[in-house]
Amino acid sequence: MPIPLLIASVVGGDELANLLGQTGPVAKIVLLLLLCFSLFSWAIILSKWSLFRRARVQSSRFQRAFRRATRLQDMSAVSDQFKPSPLATVFEGGFEELKRQGGVRNPVAVQRAMQIASSEELTRLERRLPWLATTGSVTPFVGLFGTVWGIIDAFQGLGTAGAATLRAVAPGISEALITTAAGLFAAIPAVIAYNVFVNDIRTFGARMDDFSLEMLNSIERVAPAAPARQSVAAQEAELRS
Repeated sequence: MPIPLLIASVVGGDELANLLGQTGPVAKIVLLLLLCFSLFSWAIILSKWSLFRRARVQSSRFQRAFRRATRLQDMSAVSDQFKPSPLATVFEGGFEELKRQGGVRNPVAVQRAMQIASSEELTRLERRLPWLATTGSVTPFVGLFGTVWGIIDAFQGLGTAGAATLRAVAPGISEALITTAAGLFAAIPAVIAYNVFVNDIRTFGARMDDFSLEMLNSIERVAPAAPARQSVAAQEAELRS
């Protein structure tokens, strides 16, 4: 039994399976193509939903831990526990730049490092989303192709029968309606999920920007303390001499 017929018999019962069984080979190819689009888009939807949910939870946990921490070194030691939070990746990018500088010497370079990390995280979150956009825009036209082919088949049935009877046009019309419905079934969830995920990515981008500013504030609060400690040490050395 072909895959579309098997799924139809499970989901819609024998009537839908019999209706699909009456379709022509072109309609079966169209339905199989739409099924592949739908299955792949649903796999992306479920994986992205799980990824974004974990990233949202871990980002909230990381932000609370960062605000409670007294030193950046403490957060660096535990940042791996908060993956896949994009905030943890942004923090690691800024902290690595701080370590390369050997202290707070150039906050602008730290900001650039966090911007690069934020851009990489947005790229990771956007991965495979174009497939959802493609599914939402292409599958209705694929279904429309099946619709047009079904109407052509219906008119051919009229010409063969020689009379405008329902028996002559029913197979072609049913074939047209099935492919149209299948195209919409594949497109609607993909479009909804794409819009939801794009909004989530915008939210993550705003949170990463806000966290970058918050971390820069923490760095700049630490930066003036280092020269002050150095001046005190120099004064103590002068007094000893």
